[in-house]
Amino acid sequence: MNDTEALEITTPTEREVVVRRLFDAPPGLVFDALTKPELLERWYGPPGWTLVVCEVDLRVGGAFHFVSRREDGKDVGQRGVYREVARPGRLVNTEWWDDWNPGECLVTTVLTEQDGKTRFTSTTLFPSREVRDTILDSGLRNGAPALYAKLSACLAARA
Repeated sequence: MNDTEALEITTPTEREVVVRRLFDAPPGLVFDALTKPELLERWYGPPGWTLVVCEVDLRVGGAFHFVSRREDGKDVGQRGVYREVARPGRLVNTEWWDDWNPGECLVTTVLTEQDGKTRFTSTTLFPSREVRDTILDSGLRNGAPALYAKLSACLAARA
């Protein structure tokens, strides 16, 4: 497999979405790209969006706050609290949005070394099937491949 592998998005239960991809980088680097503001600012958000606020308190009980600015100038805020931080292989956090609060999501990200690369698996548990489907239909299916391509490019530059 190479780093251009397609992103896989599945819905194993009524409330979950699982995102999988192989990255051509070691797990420690992928973990850092998911948690360090100076790296998140390089890739986080859909193409054309910029991360204008990136606050990360990477510890159990610590919080994060992201604000992404869309091309039309509208800001989209996202927050969460870290429940588990186990570099380089596991990150668990809650997540919710500033302008739309359908309830808290729980995101479990597992990074597994595979022949010098990283198998990324992120499972999001939504508060309901309706919220899961709203997120899927509002851009996850179409936007996630471009988002993770940006992450791949960040990793290729070896951050």
